[in-house]
Amino acid sequence: MKKIFAILLMLGVTLTFAQEKPKAELNKDGDLTVATYYHDNGAVEQQGTFNKEGELHGVWTSYDQHGNKVTVGNYVNNKKVGKWLFWSDNKLKEVNYEDSKVASVSEWTDKVQVAVSN
Repeated sequence: MKKIFAILLMLGVTLTFAQEKPKAELNKDGDLTVATYYHDNGAVEQQGTFNKEGELHGVWTSYDQHGNKVTVGNYVNNKKVGKWLFWSDNKLKEVNYEDSKVASVSEWTDKVQVAVSN
């Protein structure tokens, strides 16, 4: 009986803490749905929009758990298009997409260029 009580208590505490921080927020903005997803620590993980068909559409931005930008890119009807930027350590990668396929890749390690872009 004590084990069952202990398990129920732990489950209740876990559910209480899980409900404190939202994992996702969805808000309508005309034909778009604005989505914000969160890391476990409450920091924003991703932000972007879906079209009325539920496809990724528009600019999406991803962040690490400390709030630093990791990725910025654009979707059109669920396809990656245009220039996407990826930051990691002291590098910035620029990937150009055409119809969700990589068209070109550039990489910078100059700290000034990376800092300005971030």
